[in-house]
Amino acid sequence: MTLRERRRAWAARLAEAGVTSPETDVNLLVSHVLDVGLGRLDLLEAVSEADADAIEALVARRADRVPLQHLTGRAWFRHVELAVGPGVFVPRPETELLAGWAVEACAGLESPVVVDLCTGSGAIAKAVADEVAGARVHAVEMDPDAHAWAERNLSGTGVDLRLGDMAAAFDDLAGTVDVLVCNPPYIPLEAWESVAVEARDHDPHLALFSGQDGLDAMRVLEARGAFLLRDGGVLGAEHADVQGESAPEVFVAAGRWSDVRDHRDLAGRARFLTARLAR
Repeated sequence: MTLRERRRAWAARLAEAGVTSPETDVNLLVSHVLDVGLGRLDLLEAVSEADADAIEALVARRADRVPLQHLTGRAWFRHVELAVGPGVFVPRPETELLAGWAVEACAGLESPVVVDLCTGSGAIAKAVADEVAGARVHAVEMDPDAHAWAERNLSGTGVDLRLGDMAAAFDDLAGTVDVLVCNPPYIPLEAWESVAVEARDHDPHLALFSGQDGLDAMRVLEARGAFLLRDGGVLGAEHADVQGESAPEVFVAAGRWSDVRDHRDLAGRARFLTARLAR
């Protein structure tokens, strides 16, 4: 079989298994094994049997709904590359919008103090450190396994990474933070069956589920944000697409936030909220 024929067969296998982007995933796996750019795949007529066997093994695992990023060991997030694997939440493209908001929120500030709560792999913290010159970026993660991945990803970036609970993190920064950003767990426990297999079976549950209504972590974030931010400091937090009203309401009801707004992703779905502290 030619490589093109093999790719079609592998993609059909992934499609049958319910993978939503079978052709793309196959191309990425082939590119990973052969160590060639995606643009060169169509130029290759064939592969060795050893390489074909290696790709076949990865396709079989992907058909079992192991996340693509666990198979390649890396994920791209805005302009940075992240090491990912079992034990850490795989960053999603939608979260790049929240990270972009954090970068924009630093504009005009000299040496802005930025805190990333629930940092997971360190994706948002690394993106901000990469794009905002002079930013003093701090991040925290409570899960030891995820923290180990963040430690690897944030090494050499200058980010102050800590192991701990966001509800009690950074007492030393109280009232000094300019920008607080967080991608908290937000899936209701009752929504277990609706979660994609890749996330439900492979992402840490600590990074996914947050009480009966999915807003337990959001309430903790509201309180911690009020403690950490300076007057006029801003907060951004991701939420589920069905929480476009309920998540912002957590901040409106607290009575200490102004300019509470919700933002949509590129697909038009409610994706993250922002608010400004106004004591």
